Amino acid sequence: MEKFVQIAIDGPAAAGKSTIAKIVAQQLGYVYIDTGAMYRAITWAALNNGLNVDDENAIMMLLAKTDILLALGGKVLVDGLDVSMQIREPNVSTLVSKISTYATIRAELKKRQIALAKNANVILDGRDIGTNILPNADFKFFLTADAHIRARRRYKENHERGIKSDLESLEKEIRKRDEMDINREHSPLKQAKDAILIDTSALSINEVVDKMVGFVLK
Repeated sequence: MEKFVQIAIDGPAAAGKSTIAKIVAQQLGYVYIDTGAMYRAITWAALNNGLNVDDENAIMMLLAKTDILLALGGKVLVDGLDVSMQIREPNVSTLVSKISTYATIRAELKKRQIALAKNANVILDGRDIGTNILPNADFKFFLTADAHIRARRRYKENHERGIKSDLESLEKEIRKRDEMDINREHSPLKQAKDAILIDTSALSINEVVDKMVGFVLK
């Protein structure tokens, strides 16, 4: 049976995980699995269906019958509908950390993520990939950066996507999300003991990519 390589990238919001993971995957010829987009997708679906975000059971029932597909080109499809832009809207960003604290949601998405990671050389990014989803990954990285720098990156990203946002509000949102992710009961955000720490605050995207690809190829 062919042994596929697994790369896990963890870190706080707007540390550059998704952008960097996509480029690394492209350079290595790996499949990129955006786990954060899966949480955003069910958050969007819950809001679109008018569900109470405090009702874990209702959201879990919705997830059980919802198909989330990560398509080529970074597209995210929910039951065949392209929601790639909608899941990046501020209302989803504000609530995704809350919904990602629910144990039943995490367990179901964990099953889907592990299944996706079994069939190819993959790179996954999220909050608990190296500690929970792929604890035996061949390579683990933990990306971080100063909260203000992360807010500026997210602001630039939103502007390029045509999403209105406020820099000060984004920084507050990121700091709040950090606190929720670090302190949540189920699979909190933390660096795996065997993960390579990379602070991206003063590094360009290409510099981070070169570091990671260098580790893998070595």
